[in-house]
Amino acid sequence: MTQPLAMVFYERLMPGSRLVNQLQDLNYRVLAVNNLALLAATAARETPLLLLVDLAARGEVCAAIEKIKAAPATSHLPVIAFAPDDEPELLAAAQKAGASFTIGESALASHLPQLLDQAVHLD
Repeated sequence: MTQPLAMVFYERLMPGSRLVNQLQDLNYRVLAVNNLALLAATAARETPLLLLVDLAARGEVCAAIEKIKAAPATSHLPVIAFAPDDEPELLAAAQKAGASFTIGESALASHLPQLLDQAVHLD
């Protein structure tokens, strides 16, 4: 059976590399992207099962989420956006931009399997 592809956008090493390792432990193939300008095009080309994005990265992450959700080739893609626990305004902005799920980093680390199940079962 082919492993599903999860795409992860991050710049901060600690939450990003930990998330990549967790996804691999859950039998996902992982494509890490660290260039926000390439995120939407890479998602369209690679057709991942889902996308996880670090909202605390530099640049207009929410604008990238909006672009992904507006494009016909990627609009179906579940987007899980995460941010430091002390930055709820980033989570609210991502939800407004179209993220399927928004979550703080500590909850993401401890609830990743359940969150992935919910994300891939979205209609």
